Amino acid sequence: MHWVAITTLLLITVTIFATMNLAFNWVFYITMLGQASVVVMVYKVLKDNYVTDKTFEDRYEDFPQRGRS
Repeated sequence: MHWVAITTLLLITVTIFATMNLAFNWVFYITMLGQASVVVMVYKVLKDNYVTDKTFEDRYEDFPQRGRS
């Protein structure tokens, strides 16, 4: 979750800097850093050692199936 927060903050910073008409090179470099951070974030999330006992038959926990025991 740390990489998700870092990536989100970087990309929000890019938006704020672009809105404030900051120098192009700052916006460009932070955009490049944000894109690299997205790649690292996706890699870290996909390679996370997360184990669960849920299966596709369990569906989503926030949308339980009614009528099944």
